[in-house]
Amino acid sequence: MGKLENKIAFITGGASGMGKRMTELFVEEGGYVIAADINKAQLEIVSRHDCVEGKILNVTSEADWQKAVDEVISDHGRIDILINNAGISSEKPMHEITIDDWDTMMRVNSFGPFAGMKHVLPHMVKQQYGSIVNISSYTALIGMGTNTYTASKGAVRAISKAASAQYGKDGIRVNAVFPGIIKTPMTEKLTESSEILKRLISATPLQRLGTADDVARSVLFLASDDASYITGAELVIDGGFSAQ
Repeated sequence: MGKLENKIAFITGGASGMGKRMTELFVEEGGYVIAADINKAQLEIVSRHDCVEGKILNVTSEADWQKAVDEVISDHGRIDILINNAGISSEKPMHEITIDDWDTMMRVNSFGPFAGMKHVLPHMVKQQYGSIVNISSYTALIGMGTNTYTASKGAVRAISKAASAQYGKDGIRVNAVFPGIIKTPMTEKLTESSEILKRLISATPLQRLGTADDVARSVLFLASDDASYITGAELVIDGGFSAQ
């Protein structure tokens, strides 16, 4: 029996990178996954599995969130797990950031998880059960990446803590994970240069970059009942980088 047997999971950014691996792993563990993404072509690929339902979702749109959650509740009656994984990145230094850069990053990386929790939590409260895992970043914990990305992921850290304290009495767990540099399409530019890649690996105690599977398996643990007494936790998945 899988760790997510008969569970309904909603994963944003579920069609590519870390989210795609989460979708695959959750299905392997017996779950039924609503893979929500803005990329229609990638959604069509992941939706080929019988236990994956693709759903177009722009996480910056509250109307999209309301529609998506209403549809899932209408079709399945509940949402047991919410993974707020969708995100974008930027390497712009602080002095080059425009107000549009700031607004875009905050809407995707910060408002997206907030809106997801806002619309899913009422249903989890009715169930008196639910597990939410929000994807932050190790940059929210250390003095790196002083740009909009760092700020947006710091917000995810804060709202995760707040939600865990507020909704624990309703049987809902809210945790956050903090990936380091993970090999995904979003980080391809960082690893195109062999010199940069060598530097990144040498600066990491475990001497390798992370994989989507590293993150997915950690998220699976927090999402499952194996972590039934864990809420408000911060799980860092960065090969030891931030421990230095």
